[in-house]
Amino acid sequence: MGMSLEDRARSAVAALLHATGESQTDLATALGVSQAQVSRRQSGTAAWSLADCEAVAAHFGIDVLDLLAGPTRAFECLPAGRRRTSGRRAPAAAPGGPKEVAR
Repeated sequence: MGMSLEDRARSAVAALLHATGESQTDLATALGVSQAQVSRRQSGTAAWSLADCEAVAAHFGIDVLDLLAGPTRAFECLPAGRRRTSGRRAPAAAPGGPKEVAR
């Protein structure tokens, strides 16, 4: 039997955090919850609600159904601009969209 929906959500969140270089604290801040709440959801002692899943998906710029499909689909749908490169953290999406950085 395959992964449960809860396992797929937790795995997808973990994959997205890894792919973007964000921490649980970064995600918690974006969702307006504590890092401990994200940790409990990720460890399975608390569940990600549907509203949580919608907020997580919006934060990462993917559709909630892609998040719930599991880590592979969530990663595939992650916008390229959100992925970290060369081991560095990708900047969190700004409300006004991406900004040019002088080099």
